[in-house]
Amino acid sequence: MEAVVVDYGSKLLKAGIASPDQDPPYIIPTKMKRVLEEGEEAGGDGTGNDEEVMVDTVVRGFVSDWDAMEDLLHHVLYTNIGWEIGDEGQILFTEPLFTPKYLREQLVQLMFETFNVSGFYASEQAVLSLYAVGRISGCTIDIGHGKIDVAPVCEGAVHHIASKRFGIGGVDLTNLLAQELQKSNPSVNIDISDVEKIKELYAKCASDQIEFEKMQNSCPPEEHTLPDGQVISIGKERYIVGEALFQPHILGLEEYGIVEQLVSGVSNVASEYHRQLLENTMLCGGTAAMTGFEKRFQSEANLSASAIRPALVKPPEYMPENLARNSAWMGGAILAKVVFPQNQHVTKGEYDETGPAIVHKKCF
Repeated sequence: MEAVVVDYGSKLLKAGIASPDQDPPYIIPTKMKRVLEEGEEAGGDGTGNDEEVMVDTVVRGFVSDWDAMEDLLHHVLYTNIGWEIGDEGQILFTEPLFTPKYLREQLVQLMFETFNVSGFYASEQAVLSLYAVGRISGCTIDIGHGKIDVAPVCEGAVHHIASKRFGIGGVDLTNLLAQELQKSNPSVNIDISDVEKIKELYAKCASDQIEFEKMQNSCPPEEHTLPDGQVISIGKERYIVGEALFQPHILGLEEYGIVEQLVSGVSNVASEYHRQLLENTMLCGGTAAMTGFEKRFQSEANLSASAIRPALVKPPEYMPENLARNSAWMGGAILAKVVFPQNQHVTKGEYDETGPAIVHKKCF
């Protein structure tokens, strides 16, 4: 049986049999419904059902509800992928940047003690995303639903001292867009799920700060009809999402933009690696697919004070169009084809002998 690869995030879980040049076959939300037990109160979750609550299985990239994660994985592995109880296979998980040790141990414990897997491996998302474009060294800027990770990778290992995580992500950009749309459409109550779709349809990135400021005064509006029939106007708001990544003060953050953060991080790595890192930069996550985003990134990179300017990696032609969205899963599929046949993974025997701490020795 081929190994399974699982890439979970704050919004979506991606899973499937390891197929390196294909999109993950199963992409499902990580937010789940949970039935309330007797005497338990809903707490105003907004579902409209007093017997159910919505559970965020993953928050800001890390598992926050292990019962929900167990239920989610059980559905994916046994129902979708087709594992049979008593005949479980091998599994590889992607890991977000700066995953705490105790969370790594909880995951490997869940896999061996509850799911009885025959083999386990985990690798960081930044490393795997670069594998997907045929690199072992470079930098990734991963704009996830609940976080943004900037990580230099040297010879297949994340340089953690030079890496940085922002506790913001796509969800915060969606909330920003919702605020701006409400200002220009004060009489319309827009559901946040509709704002998410509007962001995907209309969000654009200005070519530079001058164009952004120009668009704030002269952007022609478009009309958009919401599912309930209400009509809203979308104009300059479409540019705020992308601009916030280059001017974080828009989100109320006293931080540099993503290009400056990248260059600053790489400066903490030995100088002989700078060119190799900066000239192999990869943008990951759904937001990276925003119209004009790559062009703006390269424009800002060309203005950088760094002696070596960041340059984006061109993905192989044979890889799917959704590579930026699914790069960690695809890189995981590539790695799974190596670690399990070469017995580099954690085996059931090793886990039984050492316990959950084995993950730190075998998966790095």
